[in-house]
Amino acid sequence: MSIRAVRYKISASVDDLGPRPVLPLAHGDPSVFPEFRTAADAEDAVADALRSGDFNCYPAGVGLPAARRAVADHLSHDLPYKLSPDDIFLTAGGTQAIEVVISILAQPGTNILLPRPGYPNYEARAAFNNLEVRHFDLIPEKGWEIDLDSVEAIADKNTAAMVIINPNNPCGSVYTYEHLSKVAELARKLRILVIADEVYGKLVFGSTPFVPMGCFGHIAPILTIGSLSKRWIVPGWRLGWVAICDPKMILQESKIATLITNFLNVSTDPATFIQGALPRILKNTKEEFFKRIINLLTETSEICYRELKDIKCITCPHKPEGSMFVMVKLNLHLLEGIHDDVDFCCQLAKEESVILCPGSVLGMENWVRITFAIGTCSLLDGLDRIKSFCLMHKKKIPLNVI
Repeated sequence: MSIRAVRYKISASVDDLGPRPVLPLAHGDPSVFPEFRTAADAEDAVADALRSGDFNCYPAGVGLPAARRAVADHLSHDLPYKLSPDDIFLTAGGTQAIEVVISILAQPGTNILLPRPGYPNYEARAAFNNLEVRHFDLIPEKGWEIDLDSVEAIADKNTAAMVIINPNNPCGSVYTYEHLSKVAELARKLRILVIADEVYGKLVFGSTPFVPMGCFGHIAPILTIGSLSKRWIVPGWRLGWVAICDPKMILQESKIATLITNFLNVSTDPATFIQGALPRILKNTKEEFFKRIINLLTETSEICYRELKDIKCITCPHKPEGSMFVMVKLNLHLLEGIHDDVDFCCQLAKEESVILCPGSVLGMENWVRITFAIGTCSLLDGLDRIKSFCLMHKKKIPLNVI
């Protein structure tokens, strides 16, 4: 079942006649909260592009040349080499970027390595394309680092790629330069490429800075997935990209660029006027906007981590340092009448009108994912309702045990 289908199922459990508003702590879309509104510079760029009349046409399948050049320049700022516009392919959000990459890798007999927990759209798209999935573990006790031994254990000569998500959804972790370097060295050893999902790139607020996986493109070829959605808080604008980070041209023989182009030529394009606005959005958005968003996420992540420590039936193994999420473990042995993570989320929705994402849809049964990218008052209210729910369902100690 897809993450959207699970979310709809849980949302259907809400008592529509309840007196309290529904609090969406399941998915990362803070755009409905005024304090998370996108930058005025970005809105002005879109409005001007639309009013110009220059972008009412069909775009090229791979994206407008000026927009591709703008993304190449934007990403190159943080890389030890320069990307060209031909390395960039614009997509209808990060979701289509995943679709493109998975589809072109789905050759008969191949497999792909995905993280557990992870983002379920990869599994869904792989299943749709009959691409075998093998899972490697993230280690909660080590800040959700990749278990590199488990990667090597499941890879074989038919493995096409491994996916890493950094900053991480659903765990809220940020990988160090050293850890990413080890990932690249392992990919070289296994002769596979790395798909680097960096949709939450630069949304970091801990002690570990964000390092693009493309920095290691000289070690192993990288396909980087990115978008405007999260950093600019505009998921509805549906503008993403795939960047080929391969300075040694290892992928040239496999004609990855041609395969991506052929796919995009027969698929839906991102809206032309958003592409037309993209150069201004990337160039003119003021640093004050990004600082404001990081400050908000710093505050709300601190609140979330602090309040979760007071909820006895939940364990948070690692303080979030990036993205908009934290993964927490349910201590079901402390609760009565709760069978698993989906049951927990459904009953919570029904009784407290709080929506969480069950971990089983992300690959971790009896865990839940919580977003802290919402308004502060709503977050505090939601966490207080979760605490009340857990107290209400707290397992009673038999009198003969006391």
